Amino acid sequence: MKLTTKGRFAVTAMLDIALQAPQEHVTIAEISARRHLSPSYLEQLFGKLRKAGLVEGNRGPKGGYRLAKSSDQIRVDEILDAVDSTLKTSECTKSRAGCDGQGECITFDLWDSLNEEMRKFLHDISLKDLAEKKLLKDQGIQQVKIVKPSKSNCSKK
Repeated sequence: MKLTTKGRFAVTAMLDIALQAPQEHVTIAEISARRHLSPSYLEQLFGKLRKAGLVEGNRGPKGGYRLAKSSDQIRVDEILDAVDSTLKTSECTKSRAGCDGQGECITFDLWDSLNEEMRKFLHDISLKDLAEKKLLKDQGIQQVKIVKPSKSNCSKK
């Protein structure tokens, strides 16, 4: 599985804005300096993010970009879609001949289901979720995962 560079950079840049000041304008130069990303590449991405309605841009001395809606309303899958980034487990398609060149790929349904689960996972994560997790991590607070014990781990008394 591989996420495109466009997708990674777009999520990184959007998270940068959410962490700085969601209602304030942040310049491409500031994001570039903090995240070590190419300013010209960011310009291309922000054109697509603006067109998708995820950011608003302003020119001038107090210009830059800001989130077009609150961070809890922006989903990771929306960001990826905006910059034409795909996350797929394989190149397998239903219409493509199977790996052996004969008919439909016999594992297509498996990969298709996994792709759907990844999409759901990314849709369930908001920019606000990512920002909160980053802030907690920066403060040294680790989130605790509660795991339901299995029957084999429980001893009977």
